Amino acid sequence: MEITELYCKGKADLIDRKIGFTLGAVETGWVMKNNRNVLDAYYIRQRAIDAPAAASTDITLLDVSLSTPVIMSAMTMPIPAIRDGALMMVALGLKEAGSMMWTGTPIPDNLKELAATGVPIIQNLKPVADREKLFKDLDRIQEAGVTWIGVEIDAGQGTKIGDQVVAKNCAPLSMKELAEIRRRTKKPLVLKGILSRHDAVRSVEAGADVIMVSNHGAHTLDYLPHPFQVMDEIVEAVKGKVRIMVDGGFRRGSDVFKGLAFGADLVGLGRPVLYGLAADGQNGVRDLMVHLTEELRRLMIMAGVSRLQEMNRDCIGKA
Repeated sequence: MEITELYCKGKADLIDRKIGFTLGAVETGWVMKNNRNVLDAYYIRQRAIDAPAAASTDITLLDVSLSTPVIMSAMTMPIPAIRDGALMMVALGLKEAGSMMWTGTPIPDNLKELAATGVPIIQNLKPVADREKLFKDLDRIQEAGVTWIGVEIDAGQGTKIGDQVVAKNCAPLSMKELAEIRRRTKKPLVLKGILSRHDAVRSVEAGADVIMVSNHGAHTLDYLPHPFQVMDEIVEAVKGKVRIMVDGGFRRGSDVFKGLAFGADLVGLGRPVLYGLAADGQNGVRDLMVHLTEELRRLMIMAGVSRLQEMNRDCIGKA
């Protein structure tokens, strides 16, 4: 199934379900509208003469080798409501595509089984106010055998969709608490939800291995910027000391191309994974990632880029 059909069929299916409300955004919905406007504000520079005959989308990041820089963004809650055994379908579809899984809240009961499939998995920690629970969750996640640990630094006031508070009883994390998480974490550590120079610098100081530049799928605060509006200051601030991922309304290979050109190593997709799952289960998730990667590869060739490592801001321009 092609991408447009996956999106149309999957979205229509989800809107008809109770879980469909998760496709919405916090309060006014401005964040999602701004996401698309910002993504559309950049064009791709074509360099057709002497273009490479082929382009590789392979990437190795820390301890993980992938066939594509397109991965799943952090989420768990809507997935089990879409199909029976849905989390396993997502894991297997992503594994087939050579991609990476990122689970969120609630922590999946079958996290160990998901990890056992061999798909690389990041599992998130939400900054619950009960810090004793947070550290117990950290131990449980690591025992399950996940690949990396993620921490939602942007969920200090929980999450909200429309007027409905979805995740409650959260509190912002301090540098002291992040240092304790770092001390207890034996895996690479991802700090998710970075949207400023301030948090980027402190992420490096806290010992993060990776940061995710993200406005949390428009589910935390209204009027947050799209990552592209802050990426330059963040890339400059971290000075190559951490690897960078990005998400925020990415839908096609052209969006992924722009994210990589801005300095990201990996680009995350949230709602599109749900659409692929709803449309065609495991195959839908796999096909989504395969088709997006092929779109990216075509663009790379015609932009004169043969490897992801060659991507930079000169590959795109401001419309």
